[in-house]
Amino acid sequence: MPPSNPARRRALADAAIELLASAGVHGLTHRAVEKAADLPPGTASNYFRSREALLVAAAERVAELHHAGTARAVREPAPLVDLLTESLLAAATTERTRYLAIFELQLEAARRPALAAALAGLQDAALGITEGRHDDLGLGTSREQVAALIALYGGALFTLVTAPPETVTRERVRRLAEVMVGGPGTEGEGSGRRDARGRGPAAGPGGPRDRAGDERPPEGDGDRTEEDAGGAAGIGRGHTPVTG
Repeated sequence: MPPSNPARRRALADAAIELLASAGVHGLTHRAVEKAADLPPGTASNYFRSREALLVAAAERVAELHHAGTARAVREPAPLVDLLTESLLAAATTERTRYLAIFELQLEAARRPALAAALAGLQDAALGITEGRHDDLGLGTSREQVAALIALYGGALFTLVTAPPETVTRERVRRLAEVMVGGPGTEGEGSGRRDARGRGPAAGPGGPRDRAGDERPPEGDGDRTEEDAGGAAGIGRGHTPVTG
């Protein structure tokens, strides 16, 4: 049975994430993880018997960090476009390493059935969590809409994470978020689409309302920090099988 030292396990998983982002899947070995975590030889294999177990641990750690971020972000409701903008911006800048790692894992999973199964399980769990976050924020997004937004989010995140960092600006990210919520041709409109009753910003892909269902004008950044807003939409910033 692997040792029960959660802090050391997290340290190893965090080191694995850094290595995946910097050296790719082929650069991830037990010894490389030990060196990166400044731990003695044999430590990683004590916790993760196989290389595949190490890959799964890295994926689970990304999911853990993501869901911790979404839990912080739901303290304040905000329009869906704003939530998506903050979430994508943080994921593609301050948390870029984390999501480079998860894209590496997603590609590797295409060749490793056991890893693919583990990631699929995390995705299923993340969908339920994400749906709950939307409910907490009063967005009224259906399960089908959440799943669609996750798919769109994943594509947008891949584009941003793999782009030159200096090209990832708030304006560019917000344009992507507006199209994700309102569809093509809505850039610059924020969350101002009308719902079927003509009552203003609609929930989900039509645009959000506040908790009481009343019309909300588009909001700015306010006092939300990038750290807390990183997972604001609860929409699987990991995009992929891991964070749904």
